[in-house]
Amino acid sequence: MTAQASHLIAPHGGELINLVATPERSAELKAHSREWPSWDLTARQICDLELLMNGGFSPLRGFMTRTDYESVCNKMHLANGLIWPMPITLDVTEEFAKSLKPGSSKVALRDPEGVMLAVLNVEEAWQPDRKAEAQSVFGSTSAVHPGVDYVLNKGNSWYVGGSIEGLQLPSRYDFKNLRLTPAELRNEFARMGWRRVVAFQTRNPMHRAHQELTFRAAKNVEANLLLHPSVGMTKPGDVDYFTRVRCYQLLLSKYPQGTVKLSLLPLAMRMGGPREAIWHALIRKNHGVTHFIVGRDHAGPGKDSDGKNFYGPYDAQTLFKKHEEEIGVAMVPFNMMVFLEDENKYVPDNEVTKGARVLNISGTELRDRLNEGREIPGWFTYPEVVHELRRSYPPRHQQGVTIFFTGLSGSGKSTIANVLLTKFLEVGGRPVTLLDGDLVRKHLSSELGFSKEHRDINIRRIGYVASEITKNGGVAICAPIAPYDATRKAVRQMIEPNGGFILVHVATSVEVCEQRDRKGLYAKARAGILKEFTGISDPYEVPKDADLVIDTAELTAEEAAQEIILHLEQQGFIGVSGATA
Repeated sequence: MTAQASHLIAPHGGELINLVATPERSAELKAHSREWPSWDLTARQICDLELLMNGGFSPLRGFMTRTDYESVCNKMHLANGLIWPMPITLDVTEEFAKSLKPGSSKVALRDPEGVMLAVLNVEEAWQPDRKAEAQSVFGSTSAVHPGVDYVLNKGNSWYVGGSIEGLQLPSRYDFKNLRLTPAELRNEFARMGWRRVVAFQTRNPMHRAHQELTFRAAKNVEANLLLHPSVGMTKPGDVDYFTRVRCYQLLLSKYPQGTVKLSLLPLAMRMGGPREAIWHALIRKNHGVTHFIVGRDHAGPGKDSDGKNFYGPYDAQTLFKKHEEEIGVAMVPFNMMVFLEDENKYVPDNEVTKGARVLNISGTELRDRLNEGREIPGWFTYPEVVHELRRSYPPRHQQGVTIFFTGLSGSGKSTIANVLLTKFLEVGGRPVTLLDGDLVRKHLSSELGFSKEHRDINIRRIGYVASEITKNGGVAICAPIAPYDATRKAVRQMIEPNGGFILVHVATSVEVCEQRDRKGLYAKARAGILKEFTGISDPYEVPKDADLVIDTAELTAEEAAQEIILHLEQQGFIGVSGATA
């Protein structure tokens, strides 16, 4: 920290950690790296490593060892007694963990392109109780919670802890002038003469209510405002950060000049509610912030499978208040802001007078309005923000869509898919691609067999290609057998953030399929010549989440295609005029 910035709030633990080695030490580490095993970091691990290296996670000097990890999970404090609510761990495979020698092994940590970012000095490797971790940290073991889902299902089963020596921060090619490290942001505050700074954490676009809330918060505590959005991993389904950042930039002119700054935080959020609020404040403290806004359901993941919120609306404020002195950052609590139509202004919901007409638009309703191309009122957000959102999220009839067939061999999937292709081409307006099961096998998956593992790989490849077509506004028609429910769900999750996904179950019975058997496949399967044949010697898992169910014993291919078109029209993917664009 420069002397000029020394009047700012002290970092957590008293020292701003910088784990990036000198050029000489970096060259030395690179020269030795060929002797060490490598670990290719995931997107979440890269975010964590970046904030370890640049001091955002001060006082941490590496991925946690078991003592710190267990202390954080159970007591919300590091082993040295300092408050820290979130475990920062490097999850690896069991095989990789067992190949390491604690106390002597070093691991080259690399980005997906193989660039070495840092060296991990291995101090410990262990198999954690991940269920206990989820319960302690998130108060839940439900996989509906994205933080829990990562810990239990997406992360690896072993953790490796140890100190970090950084070679270089991860390469970021976007919004470079907005990506300020803690040290850079502190220097910027010092340069501008900012001593009192209130930070606002967000993972969503900001509208008039957010602008009003942040402006009031800064005014109430007589502080300057730091808009500090998370641009690492957020909740699945969130608006992409490129669109969000463009919206944030448009908002800066809505504040008094010289009192607001925008900086991006490469944080992989855990959606951990109350604990996450404290974590967010400590990270901002390291960036030179003195005050932190904690709003309604701060960093909450929404509802569980029973429709109940994971956290109470003001649980985060309660926990924060309890530890405010230890955190060292003053909380600025806020209720949800709502619009009073008769008074034409925003107020916190606890200040609404009886009988006042309150207007509000939820995130779900905003998405619906964007999908349907309906008006988004001026009282809710600014016209320039609407324009930016519409650029990234056009109405459904201009979005891409995947029509994904599933059904037994001979059920009629390919025939319906071909009819559908022809009908889309006849209308025109959007590029259309048919990914038929046999054609994909020939061109994308010729090396694969028909084991469960190979079938899964084949379907995921189809899903990936379809997601790229959908993302770019095209129509992907997929006609594989796709017998396994989990794989179909994975494909849906891959595609839905990019556009529409319609699952069509062609539910023609095995008896009818067998009667139609042009290629003699069923006969071969019955004779044991064809192994692993769906419906005979291999299971077909009937989808419970199909958007449409069609039986070609009752409908012709053209009638079935028309049913799909009518459903697409009802869902808004085909315009009222019948045009697709």
